[in-house]
Amino acid sequence: MSNVNQPKIGRYIRQKEGFQSFTPFDFPPRGGFVISPRLYKKHEEAIRLVGKLDGITRLLPDKDFFLLMFIKKDAAYSSQIEGTKATLQDAVAAPVTEEKSRMHPDVDDITHYVEAVNYGIKRTETLPISLRLIKEIHERLMTGARATQHAYLGEFRRSQNWIGGKTPMDASFVPPAPDDMHKSLNDLENFVHAQDEYPSLVKTALLHAQFETIHPFADGNGRTGRMLIALFIHHAKLLEIPVLYLSSYFKKHQKLYYQKLQEYHDEDANINGWFEFFLEGVAEIASSSIETCAQITALRDKDFVKMQKLGKKSAASTLEIVRKLFGQPIVGVAEIMKWTGFTAPGAYKIIERLKGLEILEPLGDAQYGQKYIYADYYEIFDDGFREARKNNS
Repeated sequence: MSNVNQPKIGRYIRQKEGFQSFTPFDFPPRGGFVISPRLYKKHEEAIRLVGKLDGITRLLPDKDFFLLMFIKKDAAYSSQIEGTKATLQDAVAAPVTEEKSRMHPDVDDITHYVEAVNYGIKRTETLPISLRLIKEIHERLMTGARATQHAYLGEFRRSQNWIGGKTPMDASFVPPAPDDMHKSLNDLENFVHAQDEYPSLVKTALLHAQFETIHPFADGNGRTGRMLIALFIHHAKLLEIPVLYLSSYFKKHQKLYYQKLQEYHDEDANINGWFEFFLEGVAEIASSSIETCAQITALRDKDFVKMQKLGKKSAASTLEIVRKLFGQPIVGVAEIMKWTGFTAPGAYKIIERLKGLEILEPLGDAQYGQKYIYADYYEIFDDGFREARKNNS
């Protein structure tokens, strides 16, 4: 379906090898993109929910710990879009000392993603969103990670890549040739910092779709492009704490996500279709994140009341551990020892206390290296775990 009122963003050009690659025009197009009243309405609703989410997250205590779980969830879904089989639970359990030998082989993808997002958030304090930042994030994402081909860490590709198919001749999409790619990347960097009239979430949608169209790396483009969404929303000062991650929405509608991106860069482009899909995603995820924050606050208040019943000294030390559990809700004895400096018997005593308060419960029934989970908290982020737990109770 075409958008008669939207400009084309590029065209296919035959290369000397015989295949055609998509070559973007100047970006954004000279006349700009047309934002219809319908789109403005969708943007208004999405931005209202993002504003509400910003207000709620500013009030969250222990926000640095909670942020870790939002990032881990995005990391799991973003990696799953690329074919990773590891789950959110695998990702959350990954740092647990007792888990190392039993770790899902795919969990490494997720761990690298978490590291790259954390690095990006920190780095934007001193470096604006730029091609340099994008390359640094890619390097963090791909260093030591599995790659479908040589990933050239933190470097833009020097050869032709393609999506789908065995060669560029039978691919579903062939991004720009390397020479055309660099001009498109410079246009994109200028677009990020341009003082224009585009509504900020529409600009975010354009940034992601255009990055995926350029596909500037040999591997890791999808994950890097999805990180850019959260970083740009943070950069645009829509959210003080970057808790809006769209990968779970893209995973839930994976076929549609790919279809909308494909339509965005067709010669007969459906740009409005991409805008609508993206804005609906922002509204859905912002709304669900608002609910998540409300559930976190209610649980925190409930569990802190339980701890007040302990003696003053026990309450203080237990409280510190629970705060750490907000960032790492699956633990083993070694984590408690690390956090407290206690011996193994002392750590076991703490675990028993937390089990007695119904804060921790055993995860599985391992004879050696037992893990424990802050289940009431973890299930806020993992629908599948919550359903399974409900069915087992």
